[in-house]
Amino acid sequence: MTVYSGPVFDMAVNQFGVIANHLEIPMDERDRILLPKRAITVSCPIHRDDGTVAVFEGYRVQHHLTMGPTKGGTRFAPSVDIGEVAALAIWMSWKCALVGLPYGGAKGGVTVDLSTISKRELEALSRRYMQEMIPFVGPHTDVMAPDMGTNEQVMAWFMDTYSMYQGQTVMEIVTGKAVSSGGTLGRRAATGRGVAYLARRVLKELSINPGTATAVIQGFGNVGSYAALELHQYGLKIIAVSDHTGALHDSGGLDIPALMRHAGSHGSIAGFSNQLAFDPEQILTLPCDVLVPAAMERVIDAKIAENLRCRVLAEGANGPTTPDADLILEKRQSEVFLIPDILCNSGGVIVSYFEWVQDLAAFFWNETEVTDKLFRILDHSFQAVVRRAKAEKISHRSAALAIAVADRELGEKLLDMVEIEHRLSVLFNHLREAVLLLVLLPHALLGGEVDVIRQKRLLLP
Repeated sequence: MTVYSGPVFDMAVNQFGVIANHLEIPMDERDRILLPKRAITVSCPIHRDDGTVAVFEGYRVQHHLTMGPTKGGTRFAPSVDIGEVAALAIWMSWKCALVGLPYGGAKGGVTVDLSTISKRELEALSRRYMQEMIPFVGPHTDVMAPDMGTNEQVMAWFMDTYSMYQGQTVMEIVTGKAVSSGGTLGRRAATGRGVAYLARRVLKELSINPGTATAVIQGFGNVGSYAALELHQYGLKIIAVSDHTGALHDSGGLDIPALMRHAGSHGSIAGFSNQLAFDPEQILTLPCDVLVPAAMERVIDAKIAENLRCRVLAEGANGPTTPDADLILEKRQSEVFLIPDILCNSGGVIVSYFEWVQDLAAFFWNETEVTDKLFRILDHSFQAVVRRAKAEKISHRSAALAIAVADRELGEKLLDMVEIEHRLSVLFNHLREAVLLLVLLPHALLGGEVDVIRQKRLLLP
């Protein structure tokens, strides 16, 4: 029995089962590696603008605490539940392990439709959520970040609420903050920038000229918009984009800078152009060189996987491809080069790590330094995934998961060894005291020296 359920959590379980079989992890060790260390559910009451009280459910799941503090975003969305949050925390653990960050994975969220609350109510909800989480988070325990429905402003409210509780400013409690609040240069664009960088890296591997290549972006939020902008700057034509309001298509290439300005001021791509309107249901199967799913989980199912007409599938979202679709993509490896999500969208957590390090040191880097360090980590991880996939003749996703899960398994085993050593040490001390007690007790009782033995801590007071 488990408190976690739902299609997203089931998907994470399925992925783990496949890779655990590949790594031949013993059955009795699997639950410890997979199941989260801690799950918190809270009620977040707020006063609405009309004077009524509304209560929203909030969650935080901390997957692994073995490798250091946990790290992960906080999303505000109607779909949020404990199963979805747990799956995202698991994926974050694997992501951090793959790119070598000293974090375990975490994720949090509140079940709320943001279109139904005002900005004042959003602030009240953000502050109440952090207030409820204060006993369970901290700069060396669990560090929050933005996700769907949250942004730099929400992170500022989180930081301020936690700091008031501590009696001092604690910038390192969250990442993804505005630069003026202790954030790092390059964080806002980091995830999309990493997606575009890896996609261009694969195009080079495939000998495809970026200047003649095309891309399709599904999802035009933070990740999708910056991925589109970076790919546009690399020379690719972005022929289609979509968001929750619809889709746009132009075979000659969309004006991405203008579209970003429009989305920034209007909140979506709606109204940018009626002439370019397109059916969002068809966007994933458009012919293109690079396809970036950068919206929600589970958007590429088996049927869509069979009909993909891209050369590179760069997963900007978490878990966009279902297990059934993965089976099809494994058969199509020669046609579709998959960059798995835990590698492809890891730019965000990598630069969040840089922000956390800078806050702790109170020493900040310029954007060139941040981007250079980001690309070096992505390069190293990409090479490791491709190398393992070739060596073991497995898919890129399996290779990425094998590296990540094996790292976490090793961490747990090392923890077990330390715990065993500690327990053996304690047992040895107890045995030593028992032997000394047996030797000294007869003499002490005859000589009335029980107090001396007590002073030597051989007897309890």
